[in-house]
Amino acid sequence: MSMRSLPAIGLVAMALAGCGSEPPAPTPPSVEATTPERREVTAYADFPGVTRAIEYAEIRARVQGVLEEVRFTPGMPVEEGQVLFLIEQGPYAAALAEAEGALQVAQAEARRAAVDLARIEEAIRTDAVSQSELDRATAARDQAEASVLSAEARVARAQLDYDYTLVRSPVSGRAGRNLLDPGNLVGAGEPTILTDVARVDSMFVYFDVPEAFVLAFANPAGSEEREVPQQRIRLTSADASGISLEGVVDFVDNQVDAATGTIEVRAIFENTGGALVPGIFVRVRAFGAPIPDAIVIDEKGIAIDLGGQYVLVVGDDNVVEQRYIELGPREDDGFVVVRSGLEADERYIVNGLFRARPGFPVTVESPSAVGASTPDTAAGGN
Repeated sequence: MSMRSLPAIGLVAMALAGCGSEPPAPTPPSVEATTPERREVTAYADFPGVTRAIEYAEIRARVQGVLEEVRFTPGMPVEEGQVLFLIEQGPYAAALAEAEGALQVAQAEARRAAVDLARIEEAIRTDAVSQSELDRATAARDQAEASVLSAEARVARAQLDYDYTLVRSPVSGRAGRNLLDPGNLVGAGEPTILTDVARVDSMFVYFDVPEAFVLAFANPAGSEEREVPQQRIRLTSADASGISLEGVVDFVDNQVDAATGTIEVRAIFENTGGALVPGIFVRVRAFGAPIPDAIVIDEKGIAIDLGGQYVLVVGDDNVVEQRYIELGPREDDGFVVVRSGLEADERYIVNGLFRARPGFPVTVESPSAVGASTPDTAAGGN
């Protein structure tokens, strides 16, 4: 063997020796993990609702006649007792005068009958008249008094019909548009709807609550002791108008609808600014009893797959475990109550979910280090 071949043999030996060594282990991915918080939260649930006027009345013509005047501005506030329409009064004024005249005649007949009866009662003491004449006089007096009562009733009826020619609002509120213009015949055959008035300084909101909601809110923590749920309600608009009002429940129906499994609930809200109008759809948040010392986690650490919602827990030796959880109410600051599946002293990943894999280790770093990397956009996968 020549001396020139020795270096080549050495290189081959070194290469053969290197084939038996293992490659270096990959560095575990960096994630941010934290432990859950404990706080007292208030259970709630959101429901769709619809607004209704606290008082609403259809204004109808109660007597027949030609509509002569409209005395209100459509869409503007009206007061209780305010005259909204005028129906022709002539026929009813005449009927009232006729009834009053008939009453005067009946009263005169009653006075004459009373005088005749008094005269016969005086005469019968001297046997100047018979008992039968006294009986006839007494009957005539009673009949005359009954005629007075009948005439008074006809006057009252005529007065009522005359008063109905002035169509008044039975409630204070905002008037709708006039459905008929002057010159139209109203009240023929049936009471004609002329307009409507809705009281809107306060507003009812009706919404349906599942029967399970009542049970859950009466016993939010699963304890044996049941508490009566609070009746505080918050209303928000179904769009981006920014309406937010606080109200209270003032009515709960007395039975569950067997077809839907829900019970009707009504809440009342002050509508001083006039933001609500009847018939709009809103979101209603019903608050229940407080949940003391609840476990809450950042919603950024929650992912979902076909099995449900889960978090990635960092366990012993920083090995990742997929843990399915049951969630409760969501807080306004982005934290969510965990009802089961996670303990308060366990760490869960809040940033770097797409880099972690169950069963493999991770490197837990500070938020600033992890936050400098690409944000999680695939948190829904494993």
